[in-house]
This record gives sequence, C-alpha cells and structure tokens, in this order.
Amino acid sequence: MGLGWVLSQLPYRLQMWLGARLGQLAAYIVPARRRIADINLALCYPDLSDAERRHLLDAHFRSVGQGALETGICWWGSQAKVDGLAHVEGLHHLEDAATRGRGIILLSAHTTSLELGVRMAQKYMAELGFQTTAMYKPPKDPVVERVMRTRREAHIGGASIADSDVVALLNALRRGDAVWYAADQKAGKRLSVVVDFFGQRARTHVAVSRMAKMTKAAVIPFFTLRRDDGRGYRLIIKPPLADFPSDDEAADARRINAIIESVVNEDPAQYFWLHQRFKRKGYNPYKRPNASR
Repeated sequence: MGLGWVLSQLPYRLQMWLGARLGQLAAYIVPARRRIADINLALCYPDLSDAERRHLLDAHFRSVGQGALETGICWWGSQAKVDGLAHVEGLHHLEDAATRGRGIILLSAHTTSLELGVRMAQKYMAELGFQTTAMYKPPKDPVVERVMRTRREAHIGGASIADSDVVALLNALRRGDAVWYAADQKAGKRLSVVVDFFGQRARTHVAVSRMAKMTKAAVIPFFTLRRDDGRGYRLIIKPPLADFPSDDEAADARRINAIIESVVNEDPAQYFWLHQRFKRKGYNPYKRPNASR
C-alpha cells in the first residue's frame, strides 16, 4: 500500500507510462489470465485476424496496468489532480434527473478505469445533491478490502456496499441516493437470465431491472474511458433509459448489454476481458482440450 501511495504522487503521464509497462509484464507473469482474455476477444471479435487480436490483447494488458495505477490516483490522489483529469459528456442528463426527486442507478461496466471513474463522478453528484453509493465485490484479502472500502468512502462521501447486500442497495435508492452498479459480470441463476453479449450467450444480471422496479429509480448509463490524447478521462453519461424496466427481464438484460457493447466498441482494449464471462452450465470455452472432467 505504501508503494501505491508513492506512485499516486507521480506526474500523470509518467504514471500511465509505468502502468503500461506493468501491464506488459503482467501479460507474461499471469499467462492463464492472458489466455482467458485471448479467448474472450476471439469470441467477441471473430472477424479480427490473429495478428489484430494479439495487438488488441497487448493493448488490453497495457490498459489493465494503467488501471492499477489509476486505482492509486483514486485512493490517494489530490482532488485537484482528479478534477483536472475529468472531462464530462452528457452532464445535463444528471441535472435533469436531479429535478425529479428519485434515486439514480448509475449503470456501468468493468472498464479498466472504473475505480477512478467512481471518484470522478462523486464531485458532480454532490453538486447536484446526491450522495453516491458504490457497489463492490469484497476482495478475499481483508486488508485490501478494508483499504478499498475506507479510501472509496473517504472520497465518494457515501458508502461502499457489498454486491450481496441487496437491502442496503435498495435503501440507498429509496433515500434518493445515486448508486453506481456494474451489471456486466455473470451472476447466479436466481439473479440472471441467459442472453446475448457480443454475440455469445451469457448469464446476465437482472438486478438493475428489479431494483429499478422496486424503487422507481432512474437508470442512467455512466462509463469511464481514457482519452486518446492522454489528457485524462471521458466520463460518458447517456440518457436515462426510457420505459425501463419492462415486464420482460430478458429484454431489459439485452438492452443493457447492447449499451455496454456500444461503449466497449469505442475502445475494446479498455474493457476488462480477464473474467470467464461466458462460462455457464454445460458450456466452458475456457477449458483446455486435454483437461479432465
């Protein structure tokens, strides 16, 4: 953690250079994760040649390494530095939502800059009168979990709630909070439906539909991507989802997946491809051909 603080104080461009080098190293230190990412890219972008996919895979690992240093900026960087890196698109959608007196679900996805994006969003949410609550999956290491939770809460002014604590998430929305929720990882059968994601069948969360139905919260897509010019980040805020939720959870899930796909396609290297997203009962594209059953 001490090294993370030291790195968080470096100039931004140097941080991104170091992060990219860290990612290049990680690609060879964790070959199992590289293999998973390669399989995901082959499934989701079948039209790429082998050379194009390898190029994208290398860019992805550089992005993952940069994301690691961005987490340090999020946890220990000065507010002035964070504010200077944020470039907002579509703020008027949040401003309009603030006049309606309801909670907001900030529908997001696991881009490599997501941790920093949560902190950047807090400033704008606070100015509009929202307390921000962030959903997270607690790490197995209790020390890392404690640091993650305390540093997040120090900057977002609200709470970090475990993704399993549904009651707390619902209560936050009923209070009129803004809840950041990434809906792009696989879920158990009880909280998911199987629909297409990048042309592949995947277990997809229905929690957003259910939370919106139970709390009348607005659902506003919110994503963070690194700018191409190296001058910080795009905070992408899209219009609230109209007529959402519907009576068809599968249709809602397909709609959410389509939104996520459209953002990922802007810069696929910045999406987090390291999870076994498409593994489900009876189908495992990540299994080695000679692996035992």
